[in-house]
Amino acid sequence: MDANPSGRAEEQSPTTADAPEPAAGTGDPGGAPAADTAADTAADTAAGDRAVRVMVVDDHPMWRDAVARDLAESGIEVVGTAGDGAQAARIAPAVRPTVAVVDLQLPDLSGVAVTARLLGLDLGLRVLILSASGEHQDVLDAVKAGATGYLVKSAGREELIDAVRRVHNGDAVFTAGLAGLVLGEYRRLAAAPPPADDDDTPRLTERETEVLRLVAKGLTYKQIAARLTLSHRTVQNHVQNTLNKLQLHNRVELVRYAIDKGLDDDER
Repeated sequence: MDANPSGRAEEQSPTTADAPEPAAGTGDPGGAPAADTAADTAADTAAGDRAVRVMVVDDHPMWRDAVARDLAESGIEVVGTAGDGAQAARIAPAVRPTVAVVDLQLPDLSGVAVTARLLGLDLGLRVLILSASGEHQDVLDAVKAGATGYLVKSAGREELIDAVRRVHNGDAVFTAGLAGLVLGEYRRLAAAPPPADDDDTPRLTERETEVLRLVAKGLTYKQIAARLTLSHRTVQNHVQNTLNKLQLHNRVELVRYAIDKGLDDDER
């Protein structure tokens, strides 16, 4: 954070923030706003607004407390803190965070293992890794485990707060220079032999396919919402519905599926 209460030296200046979110239902600034379809509106309403609820997992008390304090002072509810992976997995079902901010190096389990364990609890939470390490393999391991974002600990206070909010909303957030690495890994995973076609594979709606195509091209939920003149939350709903239909678990698997199907090369 900017005040650097842990005393750790600044390493690099990550970028996590995008431009302010456009109003729901707006499209091209030069044209008239287009309304969501009835189905989109129904999905939007059904999702409701979930408040950001954060659990901080770090074995260094000063750093853990500083992160929790910065988030709380910004208006984000910190529902729990943990000093190791086992404690995090134990308290998560009780406090039900929407975002877990997890250190990569923990005394009992790695942050990667903790990520997989927390997501396996099926609480609907997302994981943001906050680590001193910017090593590429660490980042890729975290993404493979299902982490939605990865920041180095040199991130400023406002960058962390913005990243937590964006991860809560389903956007992938990475320290500057790491996003391209992650997209490259998506493509490498897609090069593996795809599973045999199954006649029972669920069929996606036209809108779900359209959203999936843009996800595969690397667009954020905010950019997809603007492109399709939908609300941010409606885009999230379509992605979640697609994950459920395809029995996939995270954005990595979803992008791999889309690339396997050639959706990233579609010029539409």
